[in-house]
Amino acid sequence: MMETIIYIKSQRINYLKIGNGANKILLLPGSFGTIWKDFKPQIEGLDKNKFTILVVDPPGQGYSRPPERVITPKMFEQNADILYELIKVLAFEPFSLLGWCNGGISSMIFAAKYPESISKLIIWGSHSYIDTKQLITYEKIRDIRNWPQKALLPQLEIFGEKLLQDLQNKCDVMLEISKNGGDICCSSLKKIQSPTLILHGCNDAFLDKEQAEYLVENIKNTKLYVFPEGKHQLHLQFSEEFNAVITNFLLN
Repeated sequence: MMETIIYIKSQRINYLKIGNGANKILLLPGSFGTIWKDFKPQIEGLDKNKFTILVVDPPGQGYSRPPERVITPKMFEQNADILYELIKVLAFEPFSLLGWCNGGISSMIFAAKYPESISKLIIWGSHSYIDTKQLITYEKIRDIRNWPQKALLPQLEIFGEKLLQDLQNKCDVMLEISKNGGDICCSSLKKIQSPTLILHGCNDAFLDKEQAEYLVENIKNTKLYVFPEGKHQLHLQFSEEFNAVITNFLLN
């Protein structure tokens, strides 16, 4: 499976496109995520005869660098805009958008801003506002020395220790958003028109169920699917169930 580099408005973008199915889907990784680190079970496990799968390293992540990732309150919308330019170049419309964690935030903004491009939307591990729990969690993981080795080592290989620590100081951006009312993408939710599936892991250390329920309440035509034992990376933890659930939603 060959990855491809393309330049969108001087931004280097790395992507993988596989499959020949009629249903086009795009998978967007989370914070610091990459194509294979975040979505190996989906790349290998989803039916390539039913789906054409596009997976992207977001700007400043994986091999979509240089330039390095710039963390600002506008980064989610900027990622959505770059993604829109990419799918135009690749003639990849309409498609269903699957976003995890930070990728889910950019996905919700994309779906609200470019509704004509989206068939269906699937979000998990994502939130639309900052609450006290998020601020406490971000502060706990600000120092990369507090990260589990399993999560830390792959990122050190990509970014190196100094750059990774500099990027992890994104906690300051979240604090800035919080001081301005905490709205990450709440204002976008009512504009989303596509059928939407929200997935939530009840053992997600980063998100309370209230965050998922807020999305369901504020995005019309939305369903919620809960993994009782699911953690933040539920698509990796329960990959077979996850793949079956999203396949059913996308094809029916």
